[in-house]
Amino acid sequence: MELLVVTGMSGAGKSTALDALEDLGFYCVDNVPVPLLPDLVALSAAHDSQRRVAVGVDAREPAYLRDFADVQLRLEEAGHSVEVLFLEAPTDVLVRRYSETRRKHPMGHLPQAIDEERELLRGLRTRTTATIDTATLKARELRRMIRDRYGTRGVLHLVLMSFGFKSGLPTFADLVFDVRFLANPYYLPELRPLTGLDPQVSDYVLGQPEAGELLDHLERYLRFMVPGSVREGRSYLTAAIGCTGGQHRSVALTERLAARLSVGEPLSRPPPQLIVRHRDILEG
Repeated sequence: MELLVVTGMSGAGKSTALDALEDLGFYCVDNVPVPLLPDLVALSAAHDSQRRVAVGVDAREPAYLRDFADVQLRLEEAGHSVEVLFLEAPTDVLVRRYSETRRKHPMGHLPQAIDEERELLRGLRTRTTATIDTATLKARELRRMIRDRYGTRGVLHLVLMSFGFKSGLPTFADLVFDVRFLANPYYLPELRPLTGLDPQVSDYVLGQPEAGELLDHLERYLRFMVPGSVREGRSYLTAAIGCTGGQHRSVALTERLAARLSVGEPLSRPPPQLIVRHRDILEG
């Protein structure tokens, strides 16, 4: 059995994540007490059609959370795979979301309830397989990330993402590369309203000698790293390329790096699924 425990802060998107997992064929159950997880897995294992189970776990029963390490060990010793997905967001974002929806936090009054919940989940968070900060994510973007990460098993999903440092680091990135040393098309009036998806901008960025040398380094590094990640059994690897605004340089370089990695010798066997994202522009 594959068991995915979806946990994290209330208001950070657990329900959205579970809905996306259900669309992927997971058998999903929310608010499962930790001591009941072995029984749920045993029941699901009795039905061959239910090999992937996702459960929502929250902090409303603090005593049960202390049992999680022992329950996880029991399940893994029985041969089951257990992953923990933790959904996070800053306190001010969570307060705003509850204010907008006029929902009551399950643990009491804000913002004290958020601080209490964060403390109660501290132990469980140390056991996470993956953490997603949803502060800047729309619901559709979170669903897409869930689909990318858990939609295909046994294949590494290699995500190449452009972003702008002025909007913050992508907290879910495994690798971050800073390309702000390249000349910026933003300062050319004719290029400023365009993006790295436009040929004029791409030609300007990639025409710089340093850009070609940088791409050589990035391609060589990823071709070295990806096979090791596959051997490790990883299912998701995100390499983020950042410039100032996430509109020009990072976009052009991400597109060209993806094109380079898509030709020639496969990065690994089995080949990874290559995904291109541009966080700070509308995707073309």
